[in-house]
Amino acid sequence: MAKQFIDENFLLANETAKHLFHTYAKTLPIIDYHNHLSAQEINEDIHFSSITEAWLGHDHYKWRAMRTNGVEEQFITGDASERDKFEKWCASMPYLLGNPLLHWTHLELQRYFDIDLVINEKNASAIWEECNKKLATPAYSARNLLRRMNVESLCTTDDPLSDLEHHKALAEEGFEVKVLPTFRADDLFYIENNNKFLNWVKRLGDKTQSDIQSIHSLFKAIEQRFDYFHSNGCRLSDIGIKVVPYAQSSVEQADTVFRKVLAGENINQNEIDIFKTQIFHFLGVKNKQFGWTMQLHIGVLQDPNQRRFEEIGPATGMSAMDDQPIAKNLARLLSDLDYERNLTKTIIYCLNPRDNAVVASLIGGFQDSDSVPGKIQFGSAWWFNDQKDGMLNQIKMLGNMGMLGRFIGMLTDSRSLLSMPRHEYFRRILCNLIGQWVEEGEVPDDQVMLKEMVEGICYYNAKRYFNL
Repeated sequence: MAKQFIDENFLLANETAKHLFHTYAKTLPIIDYHNHLSAQEINEDIHFSSITEAWLGHDHYKWRAMRTNGVEEQFITGDASERDKFEKWCASMPYLLGNPLLHWTHLELQRYFDIDLVINEKNASAIWEECNKKLATPAYSARNLLRRMNVESLCTTDDPLSDLEHHKALAEEGFEVKVLPTFRADDLFYIENNNKFLNWVKRLGDKTQSDIQSIHSLFKAIEQRFDYFHSNGCRLSDIGIKVVPYAQSSVEQADTVFRKVLAGENINQNEIDIFKTQIFHFLGVKNKQFGWTMQLHIGVLQDPNQRRFEEIGPATGMSAMDDQPIAKNLARLLSDLDYERNLTKTIIYCLNPRDNAVVASLIGGFQDSDSVPGKIQFGSAWWFNDQKDGMLNQIKMLGNMGMLGRFIGMLTDSRSLLSMPRHEYFRRILCNLIGQWVEEGEVPDDQVMLKEMVEGICYYNAKRYFNL
């Protein structure tokens, strides 16, 4: 007899798993330490106009799926009505068996809206009407959506030039969910994209009232932004590294490269790597000085479809995993910082699961006792990997090569306020795996140890690690 779809024991295939989840994991608060949520939406406590805006407005996972189902772009990012877009999404759902979107979206429907219907074309009208009726009530404002999911704190992703006005307003008001900024420094690394890079440097100069004519004046301006972010609650930075750079070099060599770019001259690949290496080193040192956690997201092949990039722009669901080598250069970047005792708490996420063993083995060479246990973390399964098999692969690789009990757990990496049930999804997968190990005699049935392990990975490890 088939089990009910997404019942109370969803993904929990053994009795120990059910006990671990329902007793220890289920009710723990959420620390969502990396996402792309809008602090403005939270500060303004917005109400979504419809379930389409809430579900499809910024979700390139769903856009990608709809394109695969042959849906025309006008129903995805175009000017079709919200009702028509929603119906196209519902009609696509039955073809997503095996895709985490099937699980995530039904969990969201249940946890936020108390709707148990299966999402398909036949149920689209009933789901549309019930969700929109609830979204129009005060209980479904942005802040109440976070409260509903027991979110304790979250860290958004922010341009270093941001004024952080909405983070400041939330803090001053005393909103009980901590909404903290993250210093996302990608634009500093786009030196090969001359116009984009120079425009950002100019804006940095305007923001800091600096005349940026050398790498030293660039560094001073960035230091101002570190100070500003820190004073407004920032405790994490982030760098999206498409290809890991490294060139043994000096700040003076990087200054020469920077001045060439300012003068409009062309630079070669070695010069690009020199500049990026020194920028990475500078940011690493600053992170250590401020006591921040540095996140590294590695391996995106961004917008490979040139025609669609020109038609609908970047970050619309076209990106893929890259397959560039990462081990040697990443080790050199970390080693240079570590040699000077400037390696801060660091989380490394790899997009290509081919690199799971590389990262899991590499972090073991840079652990030490100068901050917290698990100082260097193998980040949670990311983007294309945050599905059942991807999470299991990441968890098992970390367990095999590192120390699973010190893992800081899940994050959403999402732009949607309705994405928090992904933490539940992760917790169920984790509890099922540990429960399987217990029932097969691979780990002791020691409830004190298991409680500490599950509660640590789901909540307490992150709370201690980030000192939130």
